[in-house]
Amino acid sequence: MMKRIAEGATRIFLACGYTDFRKQIPGLVASVTLSFKLDPYNGDFVFIFCNRKRDSIKVLRYDQNGFLLATKKLLDDMKFQWPRTPDEVKEISFQQVEWLLQGLEIEQKKAHHQVKITGENSCF
Repeated sequence: MMKRIAEGATRIFLACGYTDFRKQIPGLVASVTLSFKLDPYNGDFVFIFCNRKRDSIKVLRYDQNGFLLATKKLLDDMKFQWPRTPDEVKEISFQQVEWLLQGLEIEQKKAHHQVKITGENSCF
């Protein structure tokens, strides 16, 4: 369900470090605008935030006439593998969102990379 909000987004941004989860939509929109200098009203952008304990995330996206805010809270002492660099935003891919939701690090060093085949680099 959580990854459905990110589907179709052209850009996905991860707010590194932790976010105060007392913030709701207005506070998160202000963070995106003031701290990261990005446009929260762009419906093609998704913003993901994590709490201090790393057991909960919030996903924010603008949807034509308002904002969507979804929260996922992990159970049984599970934690998200979240980048700890404070006050930084990192752009990630949809594949990295899936890894994050599965409890994996967003940087999978052994994952296969995408190969773009064109007429020029094809041997056929």
